[in-house]
Amino acid sequence: MSAALSPTPQPHCREVWTTNGPWPRSADLWSAVAQTSSLHGLQGTKGPGITEDNRTSSACAGRRPALQQTRGLRYAKGLRLSLKLPRRAPRPWRAGLVLFAFLATRAFAQSWLLTGATVHTVSGETFSPGQVLIRDSQIAAVGETLSADGASNIDLSGLQLYPGLIALNTGLGLTEIEAVRATRDATETGDYTPDVQSWVAVNPDSELIPVARANGIAAFEPVPQGGIVSGFSALMSVEGWTTEQMVLRQPIALHLFWPKVDLDVPPKPAGPAKAKSLDEQAKERSAKLRALADFFDEARAYAQAKDASAKGAAPAPNIVPAWEAMLPCVRGQVPIVVHADDLRQIRAAVEWADTNGFKIILAGGRDAFRVAGLLAAKKIPVIYSHTFTRPARDTESYDVHFTAPEVLRKAGVTVVFSLSPSAWDATMIRNLPYSAAQAVAFGFPAEEALKALTLYPARLAGVADRLGSIEPGKQATLFAADGDILDLRANVKRMWIAGQEVSLDSRHTKLYQKYKNRPRPVASP
Repeated sequence: MSAALSPTPQPHCREVWTTNGPWPRSADLWSAVAQTSSLHGLQGTKGPGITEDNRTSSACAGRRPALQQTRGLRYAKGLRLSLKLPRRAPRPWRAGLVLFAFLATRAFAQSWLLTGATVHTVSGETFSPGQVLIRDSQIAAVGETLSADGASNIDLSGLQLYPGLIALNTGLGLTEIEAVRATRDATETGDYTPDVQSWVAVNPDSELIPVARANGIAAFEPVPQGGIVSGFSALMSVEGWTTEQMVLRQPIALHLFWPKVDLDVPPKPAGPAKAKSLDEQAKERSAKLRALADFFDEARAYAQAKDASAKGAAPAPNIVPAWEAMLPCVRGQVPIVVHADDLRQIRAAVEWADTNGFKIILAGGRDAFRVAGLLAAKKIPVIYSHTFTRPARDTESYDVHFTAPEVLRKAGVTVVFSLSPSAWDATMIRNLPYSAAQAVAFGFPAEEALKALTLYPARLAGVADRLGSIEPGKQATLFAADGDILDLRANVKRMWIAGQEVSLDSRHTKLYQKYKNRPRPVASP
């Protein structure tokens, strides 16, 4: 978010520019300075001097601005930059130089050295204790002892430092209260809506997002629902004023909810409604599978027509929004997340993807452990969301879903932990680390569990170059907890998103403080 600069008359100086907004991003400032200079032909010209009246004792010197922490962004109230300009200095120079001053002060302010904590890099060794150097929004260095001249020291002694957790396959941001229809925006009408973009519907002011953030979740994937092909999803940050600011990468996947393959044998209904026979259900199932195959065939034909038109070999086809949306998918640029739980669904989906050459990711995967070898051979990752689901069959052991992640891992399948995209699990996504912890208690390695919450989902979302581990060059998105994050007793104490420390306040903490400080009842005489 860029700060709004406006000139303010002052009695002792030529002109003062004031901002009441957040500090501008460095990239925005460089862009503004470059545009100002290029538009007015000022490259290579020596400009007038700049002083910041919070750092100098000039005639225009003001008081140091009051700083407040709001939604993780630093705001400066009444920050003034004094420009000692000659009367003939052109106005464009004033704007460009003020922006340059903002850039310089921001770059200086955003340099921290995190010390004393046990650093879980996830991708490499663990430093106990270790140090992490943050410059601007990036991790500059990681090690046992670092040299960081000019960096502010932040002591995290006794804490555990982790990269931010990533929650895939969730309804977070798309639903608030399941019983209130106006707060649910996760579904779309129709069976085939590939032009739906889930991130557009995310509510940045959702009360559920700060709750998830308070337990270490730094990014999430809102999943569109409601049909067979329900649309595309993005990876979003838990910090930001608007959906545009929250989006980290879009799109990251197309979502396909595989049609049911089982047949219901219900008792005869008591009312006038007539239950569908087994033959009717079987015909309906076959029709849905044929419609699914036809849909992707038509999408592929549209892509071929577009390619032929680009080469001049055929006229351009009429623009169809649904087919336009499908182009990245049929061209192999975006994977397909297939939501399937039943064993027959999973086998059918794998065969369909193999036949058509599609890259798929399996989400849900209740029975995935039963075909672990097949999934490993086809290199299909699994976003597993059934750790705490009751056994589906009376012949299965009570711990069948506790041990399933380890069965998949041993077979060579990449496992990512998540919950379902239901409205209920959107409120429970804060408990994501404990799905992995339960698997650890039943044989899943703790190191792999951390990767299944951070690095592996970052790879599936295509952001492993920025998120998922604590490495130099990656975004400084991490958190410090007072214990093992897989331990229910651990609490997140501090968190940074893209180099900015964010608040861990949520509706939960506010209600806790409210009722903790409630007046005590007066004893009756």
